Amino acid sequence: MKTSRRSFLRCASLAPFSLWIPKSFAEETSLHLARSTPEAQGVSAAGILDFLDAVEREKFELHSLMMLRHGKVIAEGWWKPYGPELVHTMYSMSKSFTSTAVGFAVAEGKLSVEDKVVSFFPDDLPAQVSENLAAMRVKDLLTMSTGNEKEPTGVVVKEDNWARAFLAQNIAHKPGTQFMYNSAATYMCSAIVQRLTHQTVLDYLTPRLFAPLGIKDMKWETCPHGINTGGWGLSIQTEGLAKFGQFLLQKGKWNGEQLLPAAWVDEATRFHIQQPGGDKPDRPKAKNDWMQGYGYQFWRCQGTAFRGDGAFGQFTIVLPEQDAVIVMTSENKNMQGQLDLVWKHLLPAIDAKDTKAGDLGRLKTLALEPPKGSKTSPTAARISGKTFTLEKNDLDQPFVKFVFKDDDCTFLSGVHIIRCGLTSWALGEAVFPGTPPRLISGGKPKQAGPSKIAASATWKDDNTLVMTWRYYETPHSDTMTCVFDGDHVTITFLNSITAMNPKAKDSRAPLKGQMSA
Repeated sequence: MKTSRRSFLRCASLAPFSLWIPKSFAEETSLHLARSTPEAQGVSAAGILDFLDAVEREKFELHSLMMLRHGKVIAEGWWKPYGPELVHTMYSMSKSFTSTAVGFAVAEGKLSVEDKVVSFFPDDLPAQVSENLAAMRVKDLLTMSTGNEKEPTGVVVKEDNWARAFLAQNIAHKPGTQFMYNSAATYMCSAIVQRLTHQTVLDYLTPRLFAPLGIKDMKWETCPHGINTGGWGLSIQTEGLAKFGQFLLQKGKWNGEQLLPAAWVDEATRFHIQQPGGDKPDRPKAKNDWMQGYGYQFWRCQGTAFRGDGAFGQFTIVLPEQDAVIVMTSENKNMQGQLDLVWKHLLPAIDAKDTKAGDLGRLKTLALEPPKGSKTSPTAARISGKTFTLEKNDLDQPFVKFVFKDDDCTFLSGVHIIRCGLTSWALGEAVFPGTPPRLISGGKPKQAGPSKIAASATWKDDNTLVMTWRYYETPHSDTMTCVFDGDHVTITFLNSITAMNPKAKDSRAPLKGQMSA
């Protein structure tokens, strides 16, 4: 007998889904997805090439692309220095994984989406529990309809106990009635899963999702109490995203095993609530992918597709009608514009009349080029190896040095050393205060570890050296402009998040130094 979505959710807490996790799932069971060609799976290679042309022409910055049809990878590429073995910051794409953890917990009878949120946090409740707070369900967290007066995440992450801070916020509206984007609500889902399972969402998902799908090396940030941030903070490889999308397309089945009930996947990815707003002068509602409805931490798209997405263009797009999955990692401000290119070029390529073979060798040569400029300057010889003692600064750096040798510029600041290729990328790992850039402070490690950095330096003019540091396990980069004036140097910072807003200013004050005698 088939289990309907409604009956599954009604009975979930009474009739737990029997989850069997074989010991072999602790090992990799499917390291790589099968590969094929576009034409073998009924896709036009020309459409994929048109997409790449449009990305370049319209100056979108992609870091990776993977397209699947009928469960097989038909196109994949990474823009160097990004690569297939590297994880990438997901931002809010993390939310869809947290939702899936809730799904497993529901399937195992640990909770119901109708359970009241306050029931999980008896020691963290405010002195007076309002009627609206008391009514808030797990479902309201999942659908971002908690009823908060204001988006609470910025306030919540400033506190030590995020759950207590969330529950202290004013719930001005009846839960379940109004959509408002709410990353802290996703954190609460993560906290509930950890309360019930005594495992972080990452640890809980590993034997249930990640190991069966052969996904490894993922990382997830935590709050001060050791709970995964839930709404952000996951880092994962591009193929891991693609496997997740294929898992959803197959309604929770993998290698013939029903890991997660299909009824949950249907329920999680369907329309639950409408976002506020309507037509805009430059875009009708029907063409706005943030106005097509919201599920359990999944967005509905134009047509019948759904997706998980994260800031700056981290996408897992699932196309059930086309039996396809499209995954991208990126750093773009215009995420709708990025999706528009998918709908314009990749979607029509599926089942196109002309699916003759095309040369996709270009996908193997994709690269983000370092800034152009000169490799040499008369200033280089004068300053190379000299110490510039810095004025007191917020980064607590005592001095800087620049050492030029062959095709390298090595930057030294206190105990920090970063090697830059002159007009080329030099790959390394380093720690430097205030890096890498990030959109949200919550979950930031107290003790920063080394970041993978692709670094380049170029002379803009005889007295201006520009260093670019690309943190290639994140979407972001830093630009340091070093202006030499006699025996003095001034170093200004601009991170790629701030650079998206012409009126914004980097929070780091310039470093000013003088060459030591």
